[in-house]
Amino acid sequence: MRATLRWAHADLRTHRGEALFIVLATAGIVTSLLLAAALFGYATNPWQRVFTQSHGAHVWIHTGPSSDAHRLADVDGVDSVAGPYPTAATAVESRGTRAVVELRGATEQPVTGRPLLASGRWLDPTRADGVVLESSLARALWAEPGDTLTVPGTTRKLTVLGVADSAEPRYSPGERPGLVWTLPSAVRGTAGHTGQVIGLRLTDAGDTDYAVQRAVTLLGAGAVTEVSSWQQARAEAQGDNRLLGQVLGLFGLGALVAAGLAVHGAIGTRIRGHLRDISVLKAIGFTPGQVVRIFLLQHVAFALLGAVLAGALTQALGGRVPGRLGDAVGVWQGLPGHTAVLFSVPAAVVLFIAATTGLGAWRAGRVSPVPGLRAAAPPGGGLPRPARGALGLRLPSALVLGWHKAFTRRSRSSATVARLALPLLLIVVAMSAWTTIERFHSRPEQFGLAAALTVRPDGSLSDSGVRALLDRNPRVTGVHPGIQVPALVPGQTGTIALRGLGTHQDPYPFSLAEGRPARGADEAVAGQGLLDLLDVRVGDWVRVTVGAQPQILHIVGRSIEPENGGRVISTSLDTLRENDPELRPTLYQLQLRPGADPHQVATELATAAHGAFDVHAVTSPADGLSPLRGVVVGLIAVLALIGLIELLTAIGGTVREGERDLLALKAIGLTPRQITAITVTATGCTAFVAVLVATAVGLPLAHWLIDAQGRSSGIGAGVARGPSAVLLLLFGGAAVLGTAALAALPAARAARRRPADTLSAAA
Repeated sequence: MRATLRWAHADLRTHRGEALFIVLATAGIVTSLLLAAALFGYATNPWQRVFTQSHGAHVWIHTGPSSDAHRLADVDGVDSVAGPYPTAATAVESRGTRAVVELRGATEQPVTGRPLLASGRWLDPTRADGVVLESSLARALWAEPGDTLTVPGTTRKLTVLGVADSAEPRYSPGERPGLVWTLPSAVRGTAGHTGQVIGLRLTDAGDTDYAVQRAVTLLGAGAVTEVSSWQQARAEAQGDNRLLGQVLGLFGLGALVAAGLAVHGAIGTRIRGHLRDISVLKAIGFTPGQVVRIFLLQHVAFALLGAVLAGALTQALGGRVPGRLGDAVGVWQGLPGHTAVLFSVPAAVVLFIAATTGLGAWRAGRVSPVPGLRAAAPPGGGLPRPARGALGLRLPSALVLGWHKAFTRRSRSSATVARLALPLLLIVVAMSAWTTIERFHSRPEQFGLAAALTVRPDGSLSDSGVRALLDRNPRVTGVHPGIQVPALVPGQTGTIALRGLGTHQDPYPFSLAEGRPARGADEAVAGQGLLDLLDVRVGDWVRVTVGAQPQILHIVGRSIEPENGGRVISTSLDTLRENDPELRPTLYQLQLRPGADPHQVATELATAAHGAFDVHAVTSPADGLSPLRGVVVGLIAVLALIGLIELLTAIGGTVREGERDLLALKAIGLTPRQITAITVTATGCTAFVAVLVATAVGLPLAHWLIDAQGRSSGIGAGVARGPSAVLLLLFGGAAVLGTAALAALPAARAARRRPADTLSAAA
């Protein structure tokens, strides 16, 4: 053991740079994985993030106005309370959109259940008409700070001072009222149903049911009107983030594999560089077991040092990184399971490094005490015929020799290309995900969102009257009347949406991924969710029931349906009128001119109609994936760091192997600059092939993954979009040029080494 430690110490002093590289490589990989975990937690747990930052209440209890809700603060297991706050039910309207809301009286932001301001400011005691809207309600009303809300049936107006995030259940039209914070005096001045609400934060989140039972027993069953728990709010909030979680989970798994391969490559390169030292050790009496222990203990110590360094830096400084990444780390540190991840990820990396080092050390233990001599190659036999032909054509020798050097040993070159291509491949997939989301926003008509606005008349106007009002607006380019009703599928076991949109003369522009548009009578297009539900395909006939009236339709196409999980079958309004000639449209889908602002058009239409219909924006499924765009940038940075580690390993191995040929290259008259160019060309060619492999595999893989997720969500395949050719060229060029720039300095240093140093290294 003493001899082992002395050799390890001597090796450390001799190869400080390599030891530092292993430590930094391990630290970089562990940091990458910890940051990835932070990004995943930040993006896939938006409700948990808000709940943690707002010190959210586990239970919200609504009671009558005369109940003594203060008594709930003394219930066993209650850590703190929010309120009680006076409440009143009413409705508000903005830009033609109406919503049922709950006014909640508050003055200062509470400690428990604190609303997190996303924009604007909190309530001002001097502004009696000021309100703060919960963010989901603000999106539904298209309201921003400074906007004015009206209370239907009154002359009362409310001014939006701010928009805030809350961990309570979100606004759902027709099911759950939206949340509006205002001053208590404004609540008391509101006519209608009044009450109060109190939030309870528990010492044990698992005691929710028990706490509710105690509260109902204490106040009386008749006093409690509504109860909502944190589990209910979390389930509703996370339902929209399933896709986001799956996408990020896939990237996390890929990053872990890429990081593992990078570590394996770094360790293998280091052991290959110690073959001469291993032979010397065995020659002086070291056993194979001692050689294995030397490398194993040495590399495990380096890995442990790097892992501890990464964990400490991430914990201490991660939250101070500016931008989204710092926010993600700060929020992640407060999430449940943070401590477990902080220890388990470095431990897993160290164990993996120990396993890979053990395999490499076992190979090192089998090295012969007498280094084998390389067989002399016959004259002119060192280069393959294509390379000799290229030199005969007077191509630059650095280019030809560099390409030959990069791919002389096919197995080792293939492994290097594969390790480098994996993070680049994941970056291509990430760029494809980004491009698909951007296309949802920039080209919604390609994804089943041809209409920008939906108008629902209240019945006071005739069809011709509504059409006349809509046609007057110059920004409206298309008006498609329609109706949507629930329908039962065969067997009466499920409900789907049956839509009649457009007419035979003016059909609705559905986005088709398969088949053809529905032009004739009884023809329809269906979403992927409906095809899966009924186990039918394009070309089949289906029978659905609306009330007691059956409807038999011929499915001639599959449309991209982002609504209702794809369980939608659409035909023309004329087809539905064949069974009911008196059928009147209940909605109108509006297409707008390119560049038209939907908010402005909705306001103009609502003003012109004098409240005769409501105008709503068509919701895009990409809205829920908007956080993914910011996270993709962080993922690309993590993958780029892993790729950089592998790249530095490849550069170090190429430079070390080139030391053997340095004297020969100088002997044939090559200058240090030409020798440097050979090494730079070799690493650049490796990166170039890795980029080609990553692009060739990454693009179809990204399309398959995105379309597979589209099918599972009911939207259907055909939504995937790859990055543009220009972006791919920039990506590939940056990778190759960056590789060449990184290889230039170590290659130049190696090319200028003294002959004596070269002989010593090549011995």
